[in-house]
Amino acid sequence: MKFGVVTFPGSNCDQDMVYVLETILNQEVVQLWHKDTDLQGCDFIVLPGGFSYGDYLRSGAIAKLSPIMGEVIKHANNGGYVMGICNGFQILTESGLLDGALLHNNSQKFICKNVYLKPASNGSAITKDLDANATYQIPIAHGEGRFFADDATIKKLEDNDLILFRYSSKDGDTSEEFNPNGSINNIAGITNEGRNVFGMMPHPERAADEALANEDGRAFFESILAHCK
Repeated sequence: MKFGVVTFPGSNCDQDMVYVLETILNQEVVQLWHKDTDLQGCDFIVLPGGFSYGDYLRSGAIAKLSPIMGEVIKHANNGGYVMGICNGFQILTESGLLDGALLHNNSQKFICKNVYLKPASNGSAITKDLDANATYQIPIAHGEGRFFADDATIKKLEDNDLILFRYSSKDGDTSEEFNPNGSINNIAGITNEGRNVFGMMPHPERAADEALANEDGRAFFESILAHCK
């Protein structure tokens, strides 16, 4: 597959993503700039973490107006794969490619720590090869990561198996006690009805290198490579 990693002014996880895809997973990667209007034939577009445009107005609210996002939206609407991590997830909700919104953490503080994720579905490419009975230790680093949606949207996500991950304990307990930011139903990541757009707040690219003593995130990318065609 050919991956495109988009850099916005303020992105700070783009090179982490390029490194994981290119060096660790041996994939072809193109670095795309926010002013580009050509996706260069990429099969899979990644919107990385960071603070696009300084998170002014709302996180992702300005980035969605970047020239490249018009092409990313077309790509997704035509069935192409798109993944947004942290700020990228925020951009996807602002762009309407994913449901809901990411609000300020209920603590009103920036949170940077390792958390555990429990897969909530095996129906999407990013989760198909994950162990539904296991948990994965993945870092978070965000001030606006509290997933929110109205009751009808939450019901749609639940009923259609569109929730990818929930925050949990190491043992898989998804009770509120293990919710780091106040997200509804401990939701840490979702997909769209076409299952070709993925969004999550935690950073699997920061847990995919043996040098970091944590390779739990590598399984997410390997599942994508196995099931995205």
